[in-house]
Amino acid sequence: MPMPSSARSLLRHGSALSLLTLGSRILGLLREMAKASLLGTSALSDAFSVAFMIPNLFRRLFAEGSIAVAFIPTFKEYLLASGNGDGGVEAAGHAQIREFLSCIFTFLTFFVTLAVIAGILVTPLVVSVFGMEEYNETVFLTRLMFPFLAFISLAAFFQGILNSVRIFAPSGLAPILLNLVTILCAYGLSRFTANPARAMAIGILAGGVLEAAIQLPFVLQKGFRFFFTGLKRAFKHPGTRKVLKLIGPTIIGMAAYQLNDLVSTALAGNAGAGVVSSLQYSLRLQELILGVFAVSLGTVLLPDLAEYAKSAQWALYNDRLISAMNIIALITIPITFFSLAQGETLIRLLFQSRSFNEQSVALTMSAFSFHMPGLFFIALNRILAPAFYAQSDSKSPTLAGIISFGVNIALATLLVGPFRGAGIALALSLASAVNTVLLLVFLRRNPYITLGKTLRSALLYAAKLILFSCIAALPVLALSPQLPSFTGHGRILAYGAPLAINAALFGAVGLLLLTLTGDPHLGAVVALLRQKRGKKDEG
Repeated sequence: MPMPSSARSLLRHGSALSLLTLGSRILGLLREMAKASLLGTSALSDAFSVAFMIPNLFRRLFAEGSIAVAFIPTFKEYLLASGNGDGGVEAAGHAQIREFLSCIFTFLTFFVTLAVIAGILVTPLVVSVFGMEEYNETVFLTRLMFPFLAFISLAAFFQGILNSVRIFAPSGLAPILLNLVTILCAYGLSRFTANPARAMAIGILAGGVLEAAIQLPFVLQKGFRFFFTGLKRAFKHPGTRKVLKLIGPTIIGMAAYQLNDLVSTALAGNAGAGVVSSLQYSLRLQELILGVFAVSLGTVLLPDLAEYAKSAQWALYNDRLISAMNIIALITIPITFFSLAQGETLIRLLFQSRSFNEQSVALTMSAFSFHMPGLFFIALNRILAPAFYAQSDSKSPTLAGIISFGVNIALATLLVGPFRGAGIALALSLASAVNTVLLLVFLRRNPYITLGKTLRSALLYAAKLILFSCIAALPVLALSPQLPSFTGHGRILAYGAPLAINAALFGAVGLLLLTLTGDPHLGAVVALLRQKRGKKDEG
């Protein structure tokens, strides 16, 4: 069946955005490498991690999620009512659109300013929860970075406007600038600041300014204008009230997710110096994989499922959902086994330096060993959640998230004592598995979704991939000690060469097994890559 033009357009935008996301994730990893080089897993590194996490938590809670769920749908209604759904000067010139944007801009500025001031005032109280060794420095860094919330909220506002008129590149470029500026400031300003953590904090603040600044010209170019208006008028505007009404349920679900980070970090901060940082380094590696594959696949999957659900094409809906689950398994299960087999080499390659010593490697590896088994479940949740959104059901994923949050915190509290960071990582993996089970149970409420078939197919395919991954890992484990030593040739060659050889060996054995068994999903991935290459050649 030929792909509809709207789906082709979405896939084209999604592919471009995925490339920008990949660039951002790679630079985010380089940012963590810079932090590892300058701070290692010291108490000062923990101080920076906590200080950045606090305003970043509010950003995810009020900016990104709210803009996607509440602002964009409401703004779309104003654009469509103006007679020009794609926006532009004609639509932007409409008085109702200008008034709506001005009211949202005024409300957002007022609310975020209050949040920044309140955050700076209560920082000492909040930081005390984390039991930081570098308490005073953590307070200073948090206060220094709290205005980041204001700039990043404006950036999210601009992103919402642009995405509503199908402009995605500036919002994809913005986080690249944030990571790039942070890296440059980390190395360029460290000699002028009391410590490298302050240089990185300045980079975060400057990056937030650039995230907003890079998108504003595109907003103005499309003809959109907004100004400050009366606060009372902004609060009473029907568009503002509608946005706030939609934000409410979203905040509840997002709050549960973000509280996972907050409470887990508080537990890690009290578990000893370096635990917070080691968890952050481990999660950065995991997020690199998720950002490139799972998030992109979930983005492309949602419109297809929504179309099938609305047109009652449940057979296509089931087939697409099963295929997506199997593709996620095909990607994440082999990566998990290879990462567990070569995790220490990977960590040494990316992070080891004078500040990132043997203790840092051991701490990060202990967390990484328990984070990676949860990769499949976290990625699967990114696929199952859109299956509910396609049916206009946001309550089920929210409820699953709240329950898994409770499981995560309970397990982390029990495990952090005997296992420190590894216990917190294990708690997250187990809670992610609970979230997956809950989503599958909730999916049974729809009688048109053949859950039994979905589960049997997915479990059998996952079992096959686990077996193949174990077989592929055996020659890697057996031959690794026999590889020639590259010690003394620099970190990249010393650890990069063995890692590349082992990856090639693991991949060759895995591909051979999949080819011999005629794996249909491998063929689909190859066909998709060939199709994209053909389109690129035609372009």
